[in-house]
Amino acid sequence: MAATAVTGVAFGAALVASGVYQPAVILDQLTWDNCHMLQAFLTATAASAIITTTAQKIGYAKFSPRQYADRGWFAPYDGNLVGGLALGAGMALSGACPGTVLAQAAVGIRSGYYALGGGLLGGAVWAALLRPNLESKKKAAAANKSSVPAQAPLPTNFQALFGVSTATALVGLQTVFAAIVGASLAVYGPGPEAKISPAIGGLFIGLVQLFSVVVRKSLLGVSTVYEDAGDWLLYYTTSASATTDGEKEKKAKAIPATNSLIFSLAIFAGARALSLLVPYFGVSPSSAAATNAISPAVATLGGFTMALGSRIAGGCTSGHGISGMSLFSVSSYITMAAAFVGGGLVGILL
Repeated sequence: MAATAVTGVAFGAALVASGVYQPAVILDQLTWDNCHMLQAFLTATAASAIITTTAQKIGYAKFSPRQYADRGWFAPYDGNLVGGLALGAGMALSGACPGTVLAQAAVGIRSGYYALGGGLLGGAVWAALLRPNLESKKKAAAANKSSVPAQAPLPTNFQALFGVSTATALVGLQTVFAAIVGASLAVYGPGPEAKISPAIGGLFIGLVQLFSVVVRKSLLGVSTVYEDAGDWLLYYTTSASATTDGEKEKKAKAIPATNSLIFSLAIFAGARALSLLVPYFGVSPSSAAATNAISPAVATLGGFTMALGSRIAGGCTSGHGISGMSLFSVSSYITMAAAFVGGGLVGILL
């Protein structure tokens, strides 16, 4: 628990220091007015790839590629596509990500409060309505297909997809990401909100990933908190369950997870602490203007959409992005590509 809290504090501080929590950074990235977010994001992911690969190579920890979010709609990766599109759309509406919204609320960004509220509502809808519906349909579909020969599973990482070694995948990822970050810095430069270089900010996030691996043997990820918050709501608002003969009986309910709640509260605390201790990392004028332009209704809708999308996809910009992409997970690249498409389309319409 202590390691989770310290990791969360460090992550919250890194989000503030890197500047990626600011609404203008996220909104300008999705409309390609600057690439501050992309520069920090890819640097953090590249650093995480070195960390996760090394940890597994020396036998310190084992991390599996992120699985596909198969929701039974049209393809094994349908949840990644649909969820990613919704995640990006929500980001464009709210100017926040499932993790950065915690930092926004911590430093007093008005739209962040509404986006966080919408995210918690989205988590409740997922836990109470959409998740049970998808699970029941998946069980029914599995029962109907019990006599159908099983199909070969899709490759979950680049090594299996392209038939390359982990070393080759790592070198390829580092080369491509370094080229993109370098080219974007040459064309766009750092964003106007940057207090430090976005690449340096990305390395700070990478250091938090290193700390998480060393002390927790676990990777960064935030959006589970919205689902867990929904589960806690259900835990306190439901009691008896119906038996097959229609009678009610009291059953011991499983206590929902608390790890994500501790981690998220610690992110809030870390972001708040750094903003108070080092006011230099406070909100820039352009982000202040951006958040003032986001109405409470739109911010709430955006928070709801991004949280629900992240649950459909099984992860967000940290879980699928920084962590999942560092594991060369195909599902994570599909999710993040869809998020940029969804956010870009909504950004054009706004």
